[in-house]
Amino acid sequence: MVPVTNTVNLAEKFAHSEKFKSLFQDGMGLVEESASYLDGKGRENARNLTRSAAMLYGSESMRLTTRLMQLASWLLLQRAANEGEMSREQLLEEKKKIKLEETVNRADHPEWQNMPADFIDLVSRSLALQNRVMSLDAELYGKQASEEKQTSNPVSQQIDLLSAALGAMKQ
Repeated sequence: MVPVTNTVNLAEKFAHSEKFKSLFQDGMGLVEESASYLDGKGRENARNLTRSAAMLYGSESMRLTTRLMQLASWLLLQRAANEGEMSREQLLEEKKKIKLEETVNRADHPEWQNMPADFIDLVSRSLALQNRVMSLDAELYGKQASEEKQTSNPVSQQIDLLSAALGAMKQ
């Protein structure tokens, strides 16, 4: 067998492709759409929820916002690297600040079916975007880089603590 030395990194080709530009536009569009919803129609929808549903809505809104800000940061960082605005070393250093991590879908929560349909759609789409970005990140930078970033996130810890405390209060 002859060793292959001229391999093509498909993930890296993707990062410089029109498909990445489409992913970038989709991601940033989702950030804008979510911000607009949460600041407008989402506030109205939240007023009509029961207390326990409103608590879930509040915690999931924070999770959605945090997730989207991390994804937007990753997309912006990748675009800057793609356009030659930073070296790979700079990219890797800045990437350490971004926390891409698995997110638990709360669809099994008893109040989830009471969430507004628009909100559920935004959460679902953000989770799908997160999965795409995490896969691409692992391909581009290796599994070790992804695992290093999956250390505990202080915001997620606080949200989990609040959810647990508020969930205990309602019982």
